[in-house]
Amino acid sequence: MAMKPSRRNQATKPNHNSCKAAVLGLFNTLNLRLPVNNFPGLIYQDDAMLVAIKPAGLLSVTGRGADKQDCLATRIQQKFPDALVVHRLDMATSGLMLFARGANMQRHFSRIFREREVQKRYIAVVAGALDSAAGEVDLPIVADWPNRPLRKIDIKSGKPSLTRYRLLEYDDVAHTSRVELEPVTGRTHQLRVHMSGIGHPVLGDTLYGGMTDANSSRLLLHSSMLAFVHPVSREPLKFVSVPLF
Repeated sequence: MAMKPSRRNQATKPNHNSCKAAVLGLFNTLNLRLPVNNFPGLIYQDDAMLVAIKPAGLLSVTGRGADKQDCLATRIQQKFPDALVVHRLDMATSGLMLFARGANMQRHFSRIFREREVQKRYIAVVAGALDSAAGEVDLPIVADWPNRPLRKIDIKSGKPSLTRYRLLEYDDVAHTSRVELEPVTGRTHQLRVHMSGIGHPVLGDTLYGGMTDANSSRLLLHSSMLAFVHPVSREPLKFVSVPLF
């Protein structure tokens, strides 16, 4: 019997004549028997780019030391030697990552990330009840040099940083809120610093005061959506991944 793929993680191409979307790629994070090109975690592949799901606890790129050589970039490059890094996720964060195929595509994707032509969304579970159903956090962020790798809010010397948030659900038993986050700017640890800065740290965030969730010890932050125009076909693409928490 043919296995029906889940819609948990998918890529879609908007149909301007319909509110429905056509499925370009499917991947089920709960069942690694459904990868693209027999590569676990890969949900989309063409000559210009790759899109994969990074699990929480795995580095995006290699770090210093022999114990920090295993990462998503290395795993991808073992199968696709021309794959190059365009952006990163924190080690504790899970979700969608885009890789360019070759230097020309890397320059293209780096530019559209820099010029904010890529739409990004994250799902997080944060402590407490938000004061409003939607809003913005506009607080400058700077490196906390004595406490690296931490960042901190610094009104005088911080770089402009903007996050938009939208409440998805409030759990009055756990006293937590599930939110959608949009990092308008892309500072290191921005979402974590901003949510902590307004008194709602992400659950599991040991760096910024987040309490541990009763059902999970991981950071409850997931890169859930990437949308942009394909560099070759010029068609709009949207990749969606639903978190496991």
